[in-house]
Order: sequence, then structure tokens, then C-alpha cells
Amino acid sequence: MGRYIVQRLFLLIPTFVGVTLVGFLVMHLAPGDPAELRAAGGLGGAREGAISRNKQGGVDEALSQWRKQYGLDRPLPIQYAVWLKNLVTLNFGESFKDNQSVWNKIIERVPVTVKLNVLSLLLVYLIAIPLGIYSATHSNSLGDQITTLVAFVLFAVPLIWAATMAIVFICGGDFLYLFPPAGLESLDYSSHWSLWRKLKDQAWHIFLPVVLLSYDGFAGLSRYMRASMLEVMGQDFVQMARAKGLQERVVIFKHVLRNSLIPQVTILASILPGLIGGSVIIETIFSIPGLGQLGYESVLARDYPTVLALFTVSAILTLVGILISDLLLAVVDPRIAFGRRQ
Repeated sequence: MGRYIVQRLFLLIPTFVGVTLVGFLVMHLAPGDPAELRAAGGLGGAREGAISRNKQGGVDEALSQWRKQYGLDRPLPIQYAVWLKNLVTLNFGESFKDNQSVWNKIIERVPVTVKLNVLSLLLVYLIAIPLGIYSATHSNSLGDQITTLVAFVLFAVPLIWAATMAIVFICGGDFLYLFPPAGLESLDYSSHWSLWRKLKDQAWHIFLPVVLLSYDGFAGLSRYMRASMLEVMGQDFVQMARAKGLQERVVIFKHVLRNSLIPQVTILASILPGLIGGSVIIETIFSIPGLGQLGYESVLARDYPTVLALFTVSAILTLVGILISDLLLAVVDPRIAFGRRQ
């Protein structure tokens, strides 16, 4: 196992370089120029007189100065090499938008996004696993048909549409005001509140975003769990366990459940990046100051350093999620022996 982990860690390096290279090229080749935005006053740092003089003289000196300041006048291979060199020392540079340290901006918003995604991931598995077990053990019953229908409906509903409808109907839009439409704290929040009141206020604000961020995850995962359990329940060793007189509860939870968890552990590698991607929509719609909102604002401002830093963090989490998923397979199924020939 140790040898396998070392091999995988070394394989992460070329994979990471390839992923970041593609992201770097896509960002720089996309339409829009941060120097033009800055010179035109889109980021609040333009001088209209200087631009007008440039247009009259036919020489765009302002754009040239901004490109030189941002390092955009160099060839793309050199820009990528410089960026990759700085990345080794965790130097993400300064934001084009406000000249603040990108690293400090990320550190400031990481706790919010981590909180949303951890709670969503826990909710996904806490609902999906029991729901899948129930559907498999009560196959083709009325309850199974209802849960299947609800799961497919939830899985088909786009997140951005569901979040918008939630704002309109239950967040004080045109109907009910059950949950706050924005932020993580009430307007009258005070540091002098008791701990219980602070937790209650934050739970009220975070409940709806967490549910919206996770509903399609547990809807899909519960169907995977049901299908996996039904397949295992048809195996010979399960029939043998029942023939030995074991109670049905023991057969389900000791023999069927453990062997059904293998696909769920594999799916974990894709759920984590999916939650991170969904947080962009949720944090933007509900005005939550996390990495998702930061990424959305940075893309609009063509803030290359911030966008690439967030892309790098997402790529690392994806690669680590895949590695953790592979390692958990050996825990769930002892027959899997990585790095060892049988």
C-alpha cells in the first residue's frame, strides 16, 4: 500500500501540470483582455483623458503599459513557466482587480466554502445510503416507486433554476419568507450574542444553500446504492448466508452492505468536484462570500491570477479525491491489493 501511494503521488505531478496547462491556455485564449478592462475603467483604475489622447494619437500606450505591468506582453509559454515557478512557492501573485494578494483572498474565503461542501457531502451520504438500502430491501414496493420518482425528478432539476425558485417562493421574493435570501449572518448580528444564538442564526442562513447544493447528489447516489445492493443480493454467497439461517438484518448489513459500498466509494471522487462546481452557483445567487463567488467575480473581471489560483485548488482537490477514493476501495474490499501482485 505504501509503495502504491508513493507511485500515485509521483503520477499526480505530470497530471497536475497537464491540467494546469490546459486551464492556463483556455483562460488566456478566451475573449477579453484584462488590460483593456483596466484601461477602459472597468476595474476602476482608468484615466479617460489618457485613453482619449491615445485614440487621438493612434497609439494605444495605456494598453501597452497595462499589459507590461501584468506580464501579458510576454509569449504564453514564458507566462506559464513564470506562473508555474511561482506556484511551487505558493505565490499566486496579485489580483488584477484590486492588487491584493490572491493567496490572502483565498485563505479568507476557504472556511466558508469548506463548511458548505463538508456539510453537503455529509448530507448526501446520510440520506443516500439509508434511502438506497430501503429501496433495495423493498424493491418494487410503493415506497420504492415513490423514492425512485422523487430521485429522478430531483436529479433532473437544474441547480440554478431550483435556487432561483427558492429565492422567489420561500426567501421573501413574492411569497413566503422562511429562509434568508443572502449572506451567512443576520443584519442585526452581534458578537455579544450567546453561542447558541450564533449557531441558530448561522444554521438558519446555511440550511437552504446546503440542501440545494446536495439534493442532486443524494438523488443520484441513492439510485447507485439501490442498484448495487440489488446486484449483490443476487450473488451466491448471500443466498448461502440465508441458507445458514442468518437473520435478514445480519445478511443485509454484514454481507450485502459492505460489498455494495465499493461503487459508492468510487463515486466519491466525482462528487467532491461536483460540489465545488455547484458552490459557484449557490454562493453567487445567495451572496455567500466563498470561493465560488470569488471565482465568478474574477472571471467577469478577467482576473487571471485569481481564476488560475482557484482552478489550481480545484484541480488539486479533484486529484486528491481520486486518490482517496482508490485507497478507500482497499478498506472496503480487502481483496484489492494495490501495488502487490497476487
